[in-house]
Amino acid sequence: MTPEISSALPTLARIPSEATPQTTSDATANEAGLRDAPGSSRGSSGWSLTEPTDGAVHGVPIDGPARHGSTTNVAFWEEQALRLDWAEPWHTAHRRVPADLDAGTGPDITWFEGGKLNVAYNCVDRHVAAGRGDKVALHFEGEPGDRRAITYAELQREVSKAANALLALGITKGDRVVIYLPVIPETVIITLAVARIGAIHSLVFGGFSAEALKFRVEDTRAKLLVTTDGQFRRGVAVPVKDNADAAVAGDNAVEHVLVVNRTTPADQLATVPMTAGRDVWWHDAVGRASDVHEPEAFDAETPLFIMYTSGTTGKPKGLVHTSGGYLTQASWSFEHLFSNPDPALRDQDVHWCTADLAWVTAHTYEIYGPLSNGVTQVIFEGTPNTPHPGRHFEIIERYGVTQYYTAPTLVRSLMGWFPDGVPDSYDLSSIRMLGTVGEAVNPEAWRWLRRNVGAGTAPMVDTWWQSETGATILSPAPTDTEFKPGCAARPLPGVSTRIVDDAGNTVPPGVQGFIVVDSPGPAIARTVWGNPQRYFDSYWRKYAGQGWFLAGDGAKYDDDGDIWILGRVDDTLNVSGHLLSTIEIESALVSHPAVVEAGVCPVADPKTGHAVVAFVVLKGGVSGEVAAELRNHVAQAIGPIAKPRDVVVVPDVPKTRSGKIMRRLLTQLFEGTTLGDTTSLQNEPAIAGIQDALAGYAATVPASPLNGQK
Repeated sequence: MTPEISSALPTLARIPSEATPQTTSDATANEAGLRDAPGSSRGSSGWSLTEPTDGAVHGVPIDGPARHGSTTNVAFWEEQALRLDWAEPWHTAHRRVPADLDAGTGPDITWFEGGKLNVAYNCVDRHVAAGRGDKVALHFEGEPGDRRAITYAELQREVSKAANALLALGITKGDRVVIYLPVIPETVIITLAVARIGAIHSLVFGGFSAEALKFRVEDTRAKLLVTTDGQFRRGVAVPVKDNADAAVAGDNAVEHVLVVNRTTPADQLATVPMTAGRDVWWHDAVGRASDVHEPEAFDAETPLFIMYTSGTTGKPKGLVHTSGGYLTQASWSFEHLFSNPDPALRDQDVHWCTADLAWVTAHTYEIYGPLSNGVTQVIFEGTPNTPHPGRHFEIIERYGVTQYYTAPTLVRSLMGWFPDGVPDSYDLSSIRMLGTVGEAVNPEAWRWLRRNVGAGTAPMVDTWWQSETGATILSPAPTDTEFKPGCAARPLPGVSTRIVDDAGNTVPPGVQGFIVVDSPGPAIARTVWGNPQRYFDSYWRKYAGQGWFLAGDGAKYDDDGDIWILGRVDDTLNVSGHLLSTIEIESALVSHPAVVEAGVCPVADPKTGHAVVAFVVLKGGVSGEVAAELRNHVAQAIGPIAKPRDVVVVPDVPKTRSGKIMRRLLTQLFEGTTLGDTTSLQNEPAIAGIQDALAGYAATVPASPLNGQK
């Protein structure tokens, strides 16, 4: 099969950083949507961009042609790659061998082929070399209140020490390292150190069970597990080492376990179980290592990390992201979405992405995106309501956070904790912009966040993207002056999407379809670790002929051509032939003053095909006897066809670590069928709470299907 080979840039050299970048021609730059204009510049870190005014920023028109591999997009990403320092130039900017439907393989995608760089150097060393070593890279705040400020020069020394320790433990290029840590500085340090030596990291949420960790350790065949003795969670030091020990007890490739002391007093370290010859303390291995390490440059397509999906439709998939393309898109999209539009004011930015470091959002907009831009940011170990619900507001005030990027589920929690709004005692005046990520934000939560945290005027970037895409695909522009609450708006520059029906035809405004990415950026995952067939089947088979990436989400255009994400296609309800979105119904429920959060799922119904079942979390003090009122509320907001047949009051709804509601589990719990994979839940106790609530619901509603009544 003939590959599609795009333009080359044969004369690029970026290390040392003082080298002048060579760019494509002005004509190509203009075609790519680049402009020399007030506020734009070509400095040592590449282009700073202003929005084009001709609409090119929005990607293709609704009825436009496919864009994958287009000259325009490739030229755009070549320009963005100049932001980085390259040891050797690439010879082919983009190459793509289309998916082979008969063989069930592909596509084979490469970016910046032949180019060499070091990801950690681009995130740390080059800022120090440029004289910015004294700038704070990380403001760390632990849940108990301990704090630490780490400059770029200090981060360089710590990453170098960790890199030397990894080499001493036998870790080399291509080896896998599983990192099972909370949000602490060591997590960032070891992640960058793994990247620095060309190994591959896979971060695992520190709250995951031993079973979930075991799967990832065995699936990656990791040689090293990095963990901690414990972590602080909701005011308690939670032991972690036991889970780590259980995870590496079976058949695996682990040779060493590197342990960070987070919760154990120094005089009690002997109480922590350590296996001789296998387990090593961080303060011994890293603490005593040299703080000088010369980074090696690696090919742009060198695997950087394996990101496991949430497992909503089966076993988690290990998505493989590579180095040069991923860092290019992460770095540029961070600047585009979050950096002050005025480059002269960017040193005042203090970024806070509230995601756990194991989530892809944190990889892109808490590790690689901010650090490659030399940004100061906050990382926080704890839960948002420990020791009180205003902890996040305290942190914003303490560090002068300018951009706050969080999940809709947290916003809904804040709404419940502060029903009368955020008290004036918190100074949130530093906030310049707000963002949401994880799943489509409910319009009511969107309005609450902007009104209470953004003074009613802060720009809102409601970003839509996935673990698979590696970086944001849809978002309002941060320079917009008008926003539609809950709307993902348009594609960012350099990528494009379309919404199509089952046959691949573009749907008209107002009609739900499948959103596909017809021109992915260079950060897109290259394969599923150890299972290329699953990569093809999951994302490319359906539209292999067109070469489109199937995102798996439903979406629709509005009359302006803006895009509204409607949730996973698997979560779509078909009630008497009417396709309904779970997110639309959930948004209607959350807009009721009694509801903090809602999860909606389809269940089988012999008359209508699907019936709507709603699980609702109510505000404190509100009676549970609100079912009829909520049904009528949904009917008024959407239409009678969307009324939930059943409304079950629960203490919580099951969510992944990224805040996505696992609606599949809600269906399984209601129907009493076997639960699928639950290893990605961040709140596993919610399952027992829902089961108790369903038992109580069945007792009070004799005609409920839970009692065999259809």
